[in-house]
Amino acid sequence: MAYHSYLTLSWALYVSSLLSLSHEQSTASFNLPVKAVNLGSWLVTEGWMKPSIFNGIINKDLLDGTQVQFMSTKLQTYLSAENGGGTNVVADRTSASGWETFRLWRIDESSFNFRVFNKQFVGLGNQGNTVAVSNAPGVSETFQIIRKDGDPNRVRIKATNGFFLQATSGASVTADYGGSDWEDSNPSVFKMTIVRTLQGEYQVTNGYGPDRAPQIMKDHWNTYITEEDFSFMSSKGLNAVRIPVGWWIAQDPTPPKPFVGGSLEALDNAFTWAQKYGMKVIVDLHAVQGSQNGNDHSGTRDGYQEWGDSNIQDTVAVIDFLAKRYANNPSLGAIELINEPVAPGVTLDNLKKYYQAGYDAVRKYTSSAYVILSNRLGPADPKELLSFGGNFNRVVIDVHYYNLFSDTFSQMNVQQNIDYIDNQRASELSTVTTSNVVVGGFAGEWTAEFAFNGASMQDYQRFAQAQQAVYGSATFGWAYWAYKCSQNHWSLRWMIENNYIKL
Repeated sequence: MAYHSYLTLSWALYVSSLLSLSHEQSTASFNLPVKAVNLGSWLVTEGWMKPSIFNGIINKDLLDGTQVQFMSTKLQTYLSAENGGGTNVVADRTSASGWETFRLWRIDESSFNFRVFNKQFVGLGNQGNTVAVSNAPGVSETFQIIRKDGDPNRVRIKATNGFFLQATSGASVTADYGGSDWEDSNPSVFKMTIVRTLQGEYQVTNGYGPDRAPQIMKDHWNTYITEEDFSFMSSKGLNAVRIPVGWWIAQDPTPPKPFVGGSLEALDNAFTWAQKYGMKVIVDLHAVQGSQNGNDHSGTRDGYQEWGDSNIQDTVAVIDFLAKRYANNPSLGAIELINEPVAPGVTLDNLKKYYQAGYDAVRKYTSSAYVILSNRLGPADPKELLSFGGNFNRVVIDVHYYNLFSDTFSQMNVQQNIDYIDNQRASELSTVTTSNVVVGGFAGEWTAEFAFNGASMQDYQRFAQAQQAVYGSATFGWAYWAYKCSQNHWSLRWMIENNYIKL
């Protein structure tokens, strides 16, 4: 009996060592540079998915984070948080800017909190006036937006006392109007201007609400990316996928509301499919608590960038969860600690502190998976992480390159865009790739779309080829954004199927 137990134990240890060796060899033999694609809009929602799942939301233009302005039809002036917040709400501005812009927190399809410039919330004051002094919304900070039939941007704002806000003078905005007409002379009628909208995970889940969101998201996850997609990607020469995930995945299946469970199962499926088709997975923490950039894809509620030192511990916990879960999976190629932190809101000191802790969390479970550090966007030195990254093993610096989002590119013709790739981008990438960072650079996001209007198919082909050649020189490789979306030139699958790109 003892001898049998000894043999059983020895065999178990032998098999375990083989599996461990296999895992280390599999991850270590990650073929570089990678040709990858981002599975955007899948596990972290963005508005340009195809088909859109936002279309079924009632009042879909008034989701969380929508920025609105209200002009009194009687006074022809705008509601404003005096001094940006901390005191009264007035209606004495003839033009609208930051203080006159309110960010919605959606309660239901018609009820909202209004967050002001300095981040307080509009509420009822003691004298029946309206103020912006509360740092957290409650009952008295909740209002209904009543839209006129046939003219949805003509609105009245109803307070919880049952009355409507009215602007009787520039200095007086009170919640005490009981009438019901929609005439211009009515002091409770406002013209609403929507300045900006957000379409992210928070918006879609809170927009549908707790009764509908779980099924909507489950259907999306099960159909947007499937095993067939992995078969297609592998057959076309892609050897990796970069998968954006949100911080709430670590609390699946019961994440904090309004997020819903199920994205973790979808990620598990991706690992299974990746292994079947010989691909690697780069898990990218795309959305963190507090939002590192204020963009839709950061999981933000209202577009404010608030990630900082107080969020580091919780963010590291997400990395720890992901590393622990997938460290022994042979398809794990890398974990990216955060996507697109933006300077100066994310300070370099906080980012380095987080990257050190995040790297340590990954290394608790695997010595072979790569750790990817994203460069800061905005006013930041693109070389600022190079010496820091050199302190680690198997670390990659991620840079994102788009010939878009700047007046510089809107003035360029096709050849100038290509020349920019061949010269400027090549120079920028070589700085990362030839540094003392152990692995080097990764063009983690790029696309074949550019700002030039009227480009031909051949123009797009040449632009894509130039980027493939330059970004292919990055030590770690590149990842196209995205695999599938509503705009054809951003969709790698469409580009491949229609012969715009050959890998």
